[in-house]
Parts: sequence; C-alpha cells; structure tokens
Amino acid sequence: MDLSTKYLGLNLRSPLVPSASPITAELDQLKRAEDAGAGAVVLPSVFEEQIRRETDEIELALEQGTESFAEALSYFPRPAEFRIGPEAYLEHIQAAKRALKIPVIASLNGASLGGWTDYAKQIQQAGADALELNIYYIPTDPALSALDVENTYLDILKAVKSAVSIPVAVKLSPFFSNMANMAQKLDQAGADGLVLFNRFYQPDINLDTLEIEHSLNLSTPQARRLPMRWIAILFGRLNASLAATSGTHTATDALKFLMVGADVTMLCSVLLQKGVRYIAKIEKEMVKWLAEHEYESVAQLKGSLSQKKCPDPSAFERAQYMRVISTWKFNPVGK
Repeated sequence: MDLSTKYLGLNLRSPLVPSASPITAELDQLKRAEDAGAGAVVLPSVFEEQIRRETDEIELALEQGTESFAEALSYFPRPAEFRIGPEAYLEHIQAAKRALKIPVIASLNGASLGGWTDYAKQIQQAGADALELNIYYIPTDPALSALDVENTYLDILKAVKSAVSIPVAVKLSPFFSNMANMAQKLDQAGADGLVLFNRFYQPDINLDTLEIEHSLNLSTPQARRLPMRWIAILFGRLNASLAATSGTHTATDALKFLMVGADVTMLCSVLLQKGVRYIAKIEKEMVKWLAEHEYESVAQLKGSLSQKKCPDPSAFERAQYMRVISTWKFNPVGK
C-alpha cells in the first residue's frame, strides 16, 4: 500500500505527523515516532516572548513599573518555565536532523510583527526542513477592525517568508469573517501550507480561590469536524498544502481527513495518551481499510469527498444545517 504524500513540497512516507507537543521536545520520542511510521515531525513551538527576552534590556523593560503591582509579573512566564529556550531549540533541531531521516518541521509561535521573526533565519540555518508559523493571536481591542486582524497575520507571514527560503506553513484559527477569503489571502501571500486549526486554550474560574485558572484539555474525535469541513471547502482552491490538526485519534479520523483533502493529518492528544508507538497501530488500520475498499494509495483517496468532488456539495454549507434541524425530533427522557 502506497501511503506516501506530499506536504509543503516535501515527500513524506506517510500522512501521519506528530504535531508540536511536549513529546516532540524529546529526541528519544522523535526516534520512536519515526520507527512507528511517522511521515514527518513538528517540533514544539519556540515563543516570541522567549526570543524577545533573550536580551537583558527586554527583560528589564517587561518588569519596569510592575513593582507596585506584584501580581503583574505572574502574567509573564519566567524563562525557566519554558521547556526549551531559543538556543537550546536550535540545538534540538540540529540533533533531530542528525538522528532522523524524515523531515523535521520547526515551529514559531508569535502574535505580533517584530525582530523576533529574524529568529526564523536561525531555524533555517540549524537545518529545519520547514517552518510552521503558529500565530496565536486573540484581538481584544474593540477599535481593531477585522481587516487589521487579517493584516497582522499577513504581515507576520510576509516577514518570515522574506527571512527564509524553506517552506512556511501557517497554523491559524477559524475565527475570521470569511475563512475561505483569509485562506486565499495567505495562499497569495506565499504560505506553503495551512494548518487547520489552532486550539485556543480557554480560561476558567476557580470558585474556591476566586482566581482565573488555566488547564490543558486534550482533544476528542469530535474536534475533527470543524477542520474537516474547512479542508473540504478549501481543497482544490489553493496552491498551499492542507494539514488537519485536532481530532485525529484513530485510523477512521485520519481517513476522513484525507478524504476531504488533507495532505497530512497531525497527531497530538492521542500520542500524549497512548504514546508515539500508537502511530503504527493507526497506520496498520488505515492500510487494512484501504485494502478492503480497493484503494492502492493515499493519493487515490485524497479529496474524494471534498466539496469539489462530493455528490452533494451543499453538505458542507447552510443547507445541511437546515436539514439537520428540520429532521431532529425531541424525545424527552421518561416520556
């Protein structure tokens, strides 16, 4: 069975790719992922804030004026709290490249335009095969227009693309007025791939301590539906590669993403729960399904149920919503 695919112009043996997570921060885990059949790996993100804090001047600037509000310092993670610092991150790229035969994709997480994008050059020099630009941006200024928000993404992408020659993917959120238009703008601005979608971690309130608290909730298979819909809609309309992230826990999830047009399907939560060797189980079940349904390759399957090729294109749009609502019947418990 031919599981090969192309992503960001890179030839991958498989569409199963461990995404940025604590797992890919460990060289031994990267080796196990490759042995289990991963097509590529995405290293954990290095953050804009880390890079900006590399100099003492920036460290002092962040703390200036906070003496009267001690709690203000708690909003900025201390350098020691980050898993990998900027210098160690470059060394991790180099070590991964020496140890692995599959492509190594680095990840930059930022939300503003600035000198930190120059760090992308160092990532390329360290040997990364590609760069995933993880734009984690939550606009809170009511005066900021939708166009301003979109331009922030585009400006960051253009700055990074001007700094490197390796492929650049953009990992973005679905929260745009017109997701299809935004995807097209990123494609036209030079994005080599789009990773759909970033998961925003939502704060909660602890009623005992009366404090805001944060926790990491792993995805479930249900999370695949949002990226699956948009990959189906975008397939065949862009030059950029399409990566599915969030919601891939089984071979069934991966196959569905490939059917709607994903070039790769990324794995995170399931690997945190079951270990990287679980990649081999997912691959084995994918191969079995493909053989049973007389597919010879992933390429033959890819995009077969995208909006472009689906017998009912409206299934991905408003018409399907109306059908679901109109056919649902209320059956109260105990009646």
